Parts: sequence; structure tokens; C-alpha cells
Amino acid sequence: MSLKRLLYTLFLYLVFPVILLRLLLKSRNNSGYRKRLFERLGLVEAIDKKPVIWVHAVSVGEAIASKPLVEALLHDYPNIPVLLTTTTPTGSDRVQAMFANKIRQHQLLHTYFPYDLLGSVSRYINNLNPKILIVVETEIWPNLYAKCYQKNIPVVMVNARLSEKSTQSYLKVRGLIAETLSKVSVIAVRSKSDAIRFSNLGADKSQIKEIGNIKYDISRDGVQVLKSEELLKTINTNVLNKRLVYVAASTHKGEEYKILFTYQNLLKQFPELLLILVPRHPERFDEVYDECIKQLPKELNILRRSQNQSFSQFKDVKIDVLLGDSMGEMQMWFAAADVVFIGGSLVETGGHNPLEATLFGVPVVSGPHMFNFEDITGELSSAELLLICNDEFDVVNKINQILMDGKNKLLGASLQNEYINKANDFMQQHQGVTARLSKIISSSLGK
Repeated sequence: MSLKRLLYTLFLYLVFPVILLRLLLKSRNNSGYRKRLFERLGLVEAIDKKPVIWVHAVSVGEAIASKPLVEALLHDYPNIPVLLTTTTPTGSDRVQAMFANKIRQHQLLHTYFPYDLLGSVSRYINNLNPKILIVVETEIWPNLYAKCYQKNIPVVMVNARLSEKSTQSYLKVRGLIAETLSKVSVIAVRSKSDAIRFSNLGADKSQIKEIGNIKYDISRDGVQVLKSEELLKTINTNVLNKRLVYVAASTHKGEEYKILFTYQNLLKQFPELLLILVPRHPERFDEVYDECIKQLPKELNILRRSQNQSFSQFKDVKIDVLLGDSMGEMQMWFAAADVVFIGGSLVETGGHNPLEATLFGVPVVSGPHMFNFEDITGELSSAELLLICNDEFDVVNKINQILMDGKNKLLGASLQNEYINKANDFMQQHQGVTARLSKIISSSLGK
């Protein structure tokens, strides 16, 4: 073991009690954090003791992005179970919802990701015997990668990305990062800027392959589309003209206040406008509901999705704000939308993936802070499929224009069709990343 990794390991053991305390503190809002702790310590058991193909997706966004790749692996290697790990409870919930049948049939295994402690990593690998480790996006774990290298388990980083901010952080420990990256077989990056940043951190150019972003390979969920049609049918029952729907997706703390401000301003021009507000983190659902009650006028009706599982319950009351306090229904909201705001962008979180909304041909707006998706943001903005706003006042102005165009009887339909066609063409031009990744994985497995 190198001195760099030894110091890192000693530091990790020293701060491990703090890590556990932080986990327990998080569990006050989400009990999932304190469950299945043994998995994080590497105490797992394989089913039938078969080798596995290990895919790691840290949370919800990465889990959703990994879906086409996992489906391809299940198809290409039917005799090898896929192990899909996550770090967060919400990521775990998403995996179990997406692959419930595969989990029941033991074709897919799911556990939490092990801590990067020597004992946890060794136990985990020895118990599950992975043939390959595929890491979605950017997770750099010195002890895990060293153990894989020692046991001749290829490590492939897919959809690898580095923002300028995270690159500057990694540069502070460049020696350790460069040593860790040297244990990786392939770093499949999304864009040229990501390739340059990995190279600056010490990755060899021969390791880096620029193949595009797997997030473009998403597809529509037919069940969610049908649900959206049911929702629209219900909310339009007693309204002469179709109600416009404004979806604010994956919002963060400090952002809901701004979104409710935009909604109240848009109501002046569009009094029938429905706001569907979907917070990013489940532990904040109650907090956001309280914010809605506090900020909005009493005459507006605020309903929670969690308390109204059947849309038929909406028929007897006009909904003004629907709180999307459920999991796994984002495509339903996007399919019902006339305009979508992407959360995490009016606060300095870095934004979230706007492509799922684009998949449905819906106009998308965001705040200025989209640095976690700078490549996608740049492409969508250039194609005039995403409008980046300076602040909440600019959000009001841009959404107002979008909704006015949609309401215009002469232009609305033609503009909508033009936008949908442009969005479809854009998505098709960027798809095919999963197929390219499958070739890389096959080569790494020696197939």
C-alpha cells in the first residue's frame, strides 16, 4: 500500500464514527439511512454464489441513468446476475421499483454500496465475486479500486463527468486521485471537457474514451403516460378550455419559495394554471407542504399526491397546487406539463437532468446554476429547447411567453408540433451511447 493510500485509510478509520453519526442524523428525516447498515459494512451474501456484474449508481439520478445499461446487461449476459448498488435510500427505492420483477427472479441483486474501508471492501468483494465493476458517473474510491485491481476485476467508469468545481477539489489530493485512476480500465466520459479534466487529474489518455451521455438513452414509461392522461382528463372536467400545467421538478430548500412566487405572478395572466410542485428529497415533503400553506392565499387549494392516490378524488374540487410527494412518478408529471422548471438551479445546487422533460417535447426553463449538467444544458440551449433564466423574475417572464404562445389559437398547435419535432430529432441524434458502452464492457470482460 502506498503512503498516500495508507494516510487516506487511516483518516477514513478516524472519521468513521463521524460518518456513522451523520448517517444517524440523516435517518431522523429518512429512516432508510439507518436500515441495512450491515450491507454498507460488506456483510452480504450472494444468491447461489454466482459471479455478478456489478453496477454502482449512487442515487436516484444515476439509478435512472443506469436503467438502459442494466437492461442491456441483463439481455447480453442472461446467465450472470447483475448487482446494482446505491448509496442513498431514495436511490435504493428507485432501483427496487424499476427492477422489481428482476429482483424477484434473482436476475438482479440490490444492496447498499460498501464503505471504502479495507474490511468492508474485502468482505463485499469476497462474498459477491464481481467479474467487473461498472461505476455510473464519478465515484473515486481508492481502497475499492485497489482491491479490484489486486483481484483482476476490471473497473469501468461510465458517463464519467467532472465539473470545474469538483476538479478543483480533487486537485488538492491529485497524487491519491491519480494513483486511484490508474487502477481503472476505462473512463468513458460524456464530453471533451470531461476528458480534459480527467487527464488533468492524472488519468492516462489511453484510458479515456469520449462516448457521449447515457442519459440521452432514456425512454418513455407507458404506465406513467397513461396516468398523466387520467390526470389531465380529471382536472379538465369542469373547465371550458384546457388547463395549463406548470411543473417545477426536483426543487431544493430555498427554491420552493421562489417557485411559489413565480406561480402567484403567472396566475395574474393564467388564472386556471395548475402548479405541480415536486421536491427532490422525500424527507422535505412535509416542510414544502407547510411552505405552500404559509405562502399561498387561503382561497387556493393545495392537494398532496400521497393523500390522493386515485385522480378520481380530484373531480369535486379545483386543484391549484398539487404537491408531488411521491416517488417514481416524474414522467407522469412531465407528460402532463405545458412547461417544466428544472430544480436545483435557482439555488447553487447545480441543477438536475432536463432530458426527461425534453423526451416529452415540453418547453424547459431553469435557473442559472446548471453546472452539474453543463454539457446537456449547452446542447439543449443551443437547440432552443432549454431557456436559462437569471432569477425567479426572469422565470416568470420566460414562462409567461411560453404559455402565451401555447394559448394563442392561431399559433399554439403549430408551435407545439414544431417544438415536439425538434425535441424528438434532438434526442435521436444523441442516442446510441448504451450500445457503445456495451462494446466497451464486452471488451473488458474479454468476450
